[in-house]
Amino acid sequence: MREALFIKKNKDRWLKNQHLPADDPDEMAVEFTQMVDDLSYAKTFYPHSRVTRYLNARASQTYMSIYQNRKEDRNRITEFWKYTVPLTVRRHHGVLLFCAVLFIIFFAVGFYSAKHDESFVREMLTDSYVNMTEENIENGKPFGVYAEGNELMMWLGIMLNNIFVSFTYFARGIVLCFPVILSLLNEGVRLGAFEYLFFSRGLGMQSILTVFIHGTLELSAIVIAGAAGVVLGKGWMFPGTGTRLQAFLRGAKDGVIILVSLIPVFVVAAFFEGFITRYYTMPQWLSAFILLASASYIIWYYIIYPVSVQRRLKTITETIAGA
Repeated sequence: MREALFIKKNKDRWLKNQHLPADDPDEMAVEFTQMVDDLSYAKTFYPHSRVTRYLNARASQTYMSIYQNRKEDRNRITEFWKYTVPLTVRRHHGVLLFCAVLFIIFFAVGFYSAKHDESFVREMLTDSYVNMTEENIENGKPFGVYAEGNELMMWLGIMLNNIFVSFTYFARGIVLCFPVILSLLNEGVRLGAFEYLFFSRGLGMQSILTVFIHGTLELSAIVIAGAAGVVLGKGWMFPGTGTRLQAFLRGAKDGVIILVSLIPVFVVAAFFEGFITRYYTMPQWLSAFILLASASYIIWYYIIYPVSVQRRLKTITETIAGA
């Protein structure tokens, strides 16, 4: 059978399964069997075709739908963290990379601007904050702001504020993505100006080892929350195949999954800021350990692990298809 005829014969069924998937596990199993048969045929007669790649991706998605909906006594929360979040994040790695690169670039812009314009720091951080910081530095307590207040109340207040900010970033994505991107740019510039404030006074390394005890998780989560907002807006702006509403709903679902995965990150980051950062005179090796452990978690769970899960799923699908 010619490839064009093969596509024409099955296209409607593929699109129906993609955009209106069955809810019943038995119907899913039938769809999966048909999809694997089509994939086996395509790999035999059109091994390098785009339709083969498409069917391979659809078979993987259908397999995961069955796997996640089997009628077994299983811990759904575990499945969410082990499979749903990583696979969702993997689908949007490009968006995460885009947001991270933008944030880093504008961090550099903020640092450079502060270096060449003394008033820039005050414009970004306000006079009251800069004056307070300078007074703390003169008193030998450059990071004394983190030691103020009750630990528990500080933890809860910061945690709730950061979660609220992340949901705000996500919601802004619906307006063509631009507001959330501007928020990330502004945050990057502010952080750059903030760091220059300490680097210009010879406290750069101490600032990194202090602020990034909690900042590694907090800032990473803010960038990822911004990416979730872009995912939401991108589904609306670039629907691809299917209707704009369907694309928007997919983007909203994926964005919410990513956003929910950040709640534990904000909880731990706020705990660090409320209970640990205040002891900024701790040994540098301990600060560095917390910082590196936090960075390792973000890199592993949001970059390495999603790729690993996707590869395992692809291997399983190819094994089934080749059987």
